[in-house]
Amino acid sequence: MVSRYKPSPSSTMSLAFCGNDNNSAAYNVDRGVLNNGCFLDALSIVPHVFLLFITFPILFIGWGSHSSKVHIHHSTWLQFPGHNLRWILTFILLFVLVCEIAEGIVSDGMESRHLHLYMPAGLAFMAAVTSIIYYHNIETSNFPKLLLALLVYWILAFIIKTVKFAKFCEHGIWFTQLRFCITGLLVVLYGMLLAVEINVIRVRRYVCFKHPPEVKPPEDLQDLGVRFLQPFVNLLSKGTYWWMNAFITSAHKRPIDLKVIGKLPIAMRALTNYVLLRKAFEAQKTNGSSYPQGSKSIWCAMCHAFGKSLVLSITFRFLADLLGFAGPLCISGIVHHLSKENKTFLPPVKLLGVYFISSQEFLANAYVLAVLLFFALLLQRTFLQASYYVAIETGINLRGAIQTKIYNKIMCLCTSNMSMGEMTVGQICNLVAIDTNQLMWFFFLCPNLWAMPVQIVVGVILLYYLLGISALIGATVIAVLAPVQYFVATKLSQAQKSTLEYSNERLKKTTELLRGIKLLKLYAWEHIFHDSVEETRQKEMTSLKAFALYTSISIFMNAAIPIAAVLTTFVVHAHLSEDADLSPAVAFASLSLFHILVTPLFLLSSVVRSTVKALVSVQKLNEFFSSEEIGEEHEFKDAVQLSSGNHTKYQAIPLKVVNRKRPAREDWRSYRSQRETEETSEEEDVCIKITNGYFTWMPDGSPTLSNIDIRIPYGQLTMIVGQVGCGKSSLLLAALGEMQKISGSVYWNSMSDHESEGEDSPIEKDSALDGDVRKRGSVAYASQKPWLLNSTVVENIIFEMPFNKQRYEAVIDACSLQPDIDILPHGDQTQIGERGINLSGGQRQRISVARALYQQTNVVFLDDPFSALDIHLSDHLMQDGILKMLRDDKRTVALVTHKLQYLPHADWIIAMKDGTIQREGTLKDIQNSEPELFEHWKTLMNRQDQELEKETVAGRKTVLERKNLHRAMYSREVLMKTEEEEEEESTESDDEDNMSSVLRQRAKIPWRACGTYLSSAGILLLLLLLLSQLFKHSLMLAIDYWLAKWTSDVISAKINSDKNCTVSQECRFSHSLYSMVFSILCCLGIILCLITSVAVEWTGLKVAKELHHSLLNKIILAPMRLFETTPLGSILNRFSADTNTIDQHIPATLECLSRSTLLCASALAVISYVTPVFLIALVPLAVACYFIQKYFRVASRDLQQLDDSTQLPLLSHFSETVEGLTTIRAFGYEAKFRQKLLEYTDANNIASLFLTAANRWLEVRMEYIGACVVLIAAVASITNSLYNQLSSGLVGLGLTYALMVSNYLNWMVRNLADMEVQLGAVKRINGLLKIEPENYEGLLSPSQIPTNWPHQGEIQIQNLSVRYDSTLKPVLKHVNAHISPRQKVGICGRTGSGKSSFSLAFFRMVDTFEGQIIIDGIDIAKLPLQTLRSRFSIILQDPILFSGTIRFNLDPEGKCTDSMLWEALEIAQLKPMVKTLQGGLDAMVTEGGENFSLGQRQLFCLARAFVRKSSILIMDEATASIDMATENILQKVVMTAFSDRTVVTIAHRVHTILNADLVIVMKRGIILEYDRPEVLLEREDSVFASFVQADK
Repeated sequence: MVSRYKPSPSSTMSLAFCGNDNNSAAYNVDRGVLNNGCFLDALSIVPHVFLLFITFPILFIGWGSHSSKVHIHHSTWLQFPGHNLRWILTFILLFVLVCEIAEGIVSDGMESRHLHLYMPAGLAFMAAVTSIIYYHNIETSNFPKLLLALLVYWILAFIIKTVKFAKFCEHGIWFTQLRFCITGLLVVLYGMLLAVEINVIRVRRYVCFKHPPEVKPPEDLQDLGVRFLQPFVNLLSKGTYWWMNAFITSAHKRPIDLKVIGKLPIAMRALTNYVLLRKAFEAQKTNGSSYPQGSKSIWCAMCHAFGKSLVLSITFRFLADLLGFAGPLCISGIVHHLSKENKTFLPPVKLLGVYFISSQEFLANAYVLAVLLFFALLLQRTFLQASYYVAIETGINLRGAIQTKIYNKIMCLCTSNMSMGEMTVGQICNLVAIDTNQLMWFFFLCPNLWAMPVQIVVGVILLYYLLGISALIGATVIAVLAPVQYFVATKLSQAQKSTLEYSNERLKKTTELLRGIKLLKLYAWEHIFHDSVEETRQKEMTSLKAFALYTSISIFMNAAIPIAAVLTTFVVHAHLSEDADLSPAVAFASLSLFHILVTPLFLLSSVVRSTVKALVSVQKLNEFFSSEEIGEEHEFKDAVQLSSGNHTKYQAIPLKVVNRKRPAREDWRSYRSQRETEETSEEEDVCIKITNGYFTWMPDGSPTLSNIDIRIPYGQLTMIVGQVGCGKSSLLLAALGEMQKISGSVYWNSMSDHESEGEDSPIEKDSALDGDVRKRGSVAYASQKPWLLNSTVVENIIFEMPFNKQRYEAVIDACSLQPDIDILPHGDQTQIGERGINLSGGQRQRISVARALYQQTNVVFLDDPFSALDIHLSDHLMQDGILKMLRDDKRTVALVTHKLQYLPHADWIIAMKDGTIQREGTLKDIQNSEPELFEHWKTLMNRQDQELEKETVAGRKTVLERKNLHRAMYSREVLMKTEEEEEEESTESDDEDNMSSVLRQRAKIPWRACGTYLSSAGILLLLLLLLSQLFKHSLMLAIDYWLAKWTSDVISAKINSDKNCTVSQECRFSHSLYSMVFSILCCLGIILCLITSVAVEWTGLKVAKELHHSLLNKIILAPMRLFETTPLGSILNRFSADTNTIDQHIPATLECLSRSTLLCASALAVISYVTPVFLIALVPLAVACYFIQKYFRVASRDLQQLDDSTQLPLLSHFSETVEGLTTIRAFGYEAKFRQKLLEYTDANNIASLFLTAANRWLEVRMEYIGACVVLIAAVASITNSLYNQLSSGLVGLGLTYALMVSNYLNWMVRNLADMEVQLGAVKRINGLLKIEPENYEGLLSPSQIPTNWPHQGEIQIQNLSVRYDSTLKPVLKHVNAHISPRQKVGICGRTGSGKSSFSLAFFRMVDTFEGQIIIDGIDIAKLPLQTLRSRFSIILQDPILFSGTIRFNLDPEGKCTDSMLWEALEIAQLKPMVKTLQGGLDAMVTEGGENFSLGQRQLFCLARAFVRKSSILIMDEATASIDMATENILQKVVMTAFSDRTVVTIAHRVHTILNADLVIVMKRGIILEYDRPEVLLEREDSVFASFVQADK
């Protein structure tokens, strides 16, 4: 190596290890080999070569054989100690080695090539990279003995570097020389890495020890279900989210669902975090009397539990922000270096026969600065994303913990809090949905609170250093405008609130319109309700205009403030002093600093708002947590067990409470409660005994129940009877411990306790009261208001119990549920909507009773189970259910009822009156001791028994309910299909081609929806939008270009003046022209910012107005078929969520997207203009960008939808729990419901975490691409400037733009993903806009139709065939009939015979494809629909009332006088009732007419038909909800009041049409019989006669 070769002149530039200088000082070894610098460098190659030779064979050849040694799901187990420290030290080592390489190259200068200055460092770099790859592979395959190679390497490297360092010290090479510092650092790093390696041997004992310890991977990694690996992967993968690659690319192959994302790691589960939070609360209390109270205690507990990770996030943020200032400083350095006149390097110092340079000289090199800038950017972006991730993860963990705490509190809430309206379901759901999220967002924005002041202070100091006093003026401009921004932000949230109020009102009206659409169409009142919705929409639009105005001001200020600040700063700076330094270095560094400064000020308003909201949320949570709990009253000395326990004391649990090897359902209960049969001893034949009990709902109120002394005998049927409101239900709840006990005792016999052993959850243990406690077991309780879960019918009935087919079928039969189940689309697997919305009252009640019957508990409480059932169903339930299944099985039953005819079945009776016990005993006891009471009961019993003789209302109602249910369910199914197609989520199909086409669809951007959106704005607005955006960005470029020109001219003028100006000559540079042009450009820029922001919002408003208007018009005119086949919720979603997205979200996203895209484009254009070479490098970067965004968009959309869809079950679980609190506590199922909550919370949290990680994955990659852009731009422009005389101003311009690229890239892709999700709303609305409306036009013009048509009411039906849709079978086939004027016609037939379709044919609500209906000589097919429908009256079987006044309900068109309305009310038997109401005709009707009974609503509908004086009235089962007496009166009234009109009655109860002039009997769409009733009754084979017989 040390050759004596003399170089020939021609080979002066050839390479030699020690250089090829003619004076061979480099080869001089006279003073010993170690005193030769080149030899020292040659020696340091040895360890690196050793490592590379040893490790390469192991890495590439023998790897496959080891990986099978450990059977573990993920190869991510980081098992060796000091793992993270090793990665951090290796990263620092790599950075220092890069600096060493750079130092070697720079110090080598330009004359010769000394390989020894940088080649060893290059090899060291390769060795360091190899060491970490080697280590990673050994760690994941668990082969520690192979680490010995690394141990030898670290020892060798450490020794050789130490020798070199010692020689440097010996020769007096000190801190002034950069290589001395680098060598010292390397000694320290190699020493630390050696220490880490020795520590691994010490802990793992893999050499020198006989028995190495056995290590097991963490539980999470043994569980195949955990797929969120962020906590387990190595540092590089953590920082770059490398482990997400496979996950995100797989989203292209199959949609992401809950199965794909798996389970949460243990440390992030709600239970773990809840325990953390609870320990924090407990720690406060153990501190003694000084512990904080109220909201403060919640804040302290949150900080105690989650503070550490928040501090970590803040630290990352500080590091990122400080590194952020490297950008402007490096730009300043680079441009400064390039604008120096002499572009030569100083000759380096020569010591030890080697060149050395100082750190100042090193940092003066533009290329070095470019590389440093690249590394600073990489680090800054990594830290920033790490800070975001840690903050959001902490927020999500906190949210889970608080939701669990809220749920636990709900479980022990006093029922009175709920019933007395102190706390509504809505408030509690808001706590969960809104307040916990506010806290999560506060934690996410929290690092900003600390980081923003630091950013602002450092930024202003640097600006002052660069620009002096003028910097402070610019900063003042920003500071002065910041409060204006805050003011705008508050106004924005106010506008949002008022918009929300109006949109709620509009939604309420839309809901009413859609619910009553059938009636509105039949009465031709669509336009009235359409106008009403439009009127509210107008108000909403006014509010939206304010919202849009403030949004546009906010956008404008964000864009204009930096321009204004830069303008004032530079103009003031140029004119402040004569010799002001306005070089490109100063100008562009300042420009970058202003960009950094503006960011915290934009964030200020949102951070302040978020903080205020978080404070309010904690206040609300504190009020909720301090509300009264059940069983909190003072402990009495009586042996009492009140409730299902006092849940105020917690039991701490170890974190390993959750066993991952079993399914999650088993987490909290490894038991299955089976019914135990216990021998009853003769003394203890009482199940429940209350002595001297006084109970109240309000702690300070008067007792609801007083002086209660009762016993409920064991294994017998006890009935509790009494008038409405006498406290029967309260008595059951008092026994269950749901009421506040003032005094007395409740005694439960231990024989009923069989199930709740072992039910204590690990979250909370019941702490019993002192004394001899009898703990009550599980009680099967069916409340008066049925409570159902939002799950399948079968799950509602078996209610967490094991499925027993035989028992289940018996229960179904006892509750007569089979016919109802048969109708449901999926049988008993049909989902019941929230609160049983898709079932009728009777069905809900029977499912609730079925649940109580199915349970295997010893005690059953039934609270008025017959209230919504008719006589037949009640009898069947009593006989087969209560008597056969419960009493015969020796179960203790307490039954509250009004049906006194069942009293003879009772073993024990408790009669109540006004909150006290009137009498208890057997029926015989009461007959003897209270004959009056017994007689009273007897008369009532007779009256109720008579009902059996008639067919009752409710019996008919049940059939009716089933019919309606069938329709509703059918339409639901049809819709589900269409919705799925619409959402393009029918991906479950097995057909491969279909699957691939769907996946292709998912990867596409919905351009068509985008086209629909923009075309709704109109061509003029679109042009304004496009041109203003283009002009604005062109102007922005012009401003910055002019600045570059101005500063370059300053420099060149300075150089010229130094050369050419003598002392006598005045050679001062005039800034005035430049500053004037600059000011004009800036002002124009500010104006254009305003125009673009207004244009975007204006476009948004126009589109919102257009789309809602079109949608409402389409829906109003749509055929009835649409509403029958589409669930109401789906159409409402278009008017609520989708309209809201179009109103408020799309304009902002559109603005952001267009801005970031154009900024990106302009930045790349500037860089390409400055250095055209950049275009070559742009191609691979653009390809990388394309693929990253393509994969990200698909995964992001799936995760976004998953995040939204997992929130719904969580919220509905909360509302269900609150509504069914008494039932859950009675059953003793708190633990099971808590377990469910944890599952729902974890599902929501894992979706949120994956979404966060996906966002970070994207941002890190885009930031790294951005950093590459900066590096390439910097290197290219420096080279261009040094060799092609490119002006330094343009270099500054190019670099300033390059720095901003990564931000814009990020925004662009994120907004593209958001836009895609939001355009889904446009797409769905567009789907509804394609519906064909009903044909409202007629062949006859209004002048051809007589004004009083139809005046006689003669109806001729000729060969009529109708169907509901052209794709369906006909429901009426070739019907012929003639109805004379003023005839009363009755139509009857079984369900589905076509009776209702017959009535709808008159209104053209169904498709008449054959035949015609002629009324008073005019074929109704020729009439305009509005005219036709406005001339008839109809009364539907479902009474529909609208919110508003009674007057509005009777006559929405406002055509009738008061006397006409009173007359109609009198005919409908409603006048006395309305007279008593406040306001009379102007009395309010609530939504759906809920403040009137069903019967009264039906009577209002009759009155409404009477008001419209039409000659034809159609009554469709109109008296189904009215009691017999009222119905008889009505029949007479109809015959008299309508004596001069044609009346068509569709009847369920045949006796109502016995007085008709004509009876039509239908079957399967054809007329079976058609004659007068008396004629039909005389015929023996008459179907009508058989109906009448059956109806008697």
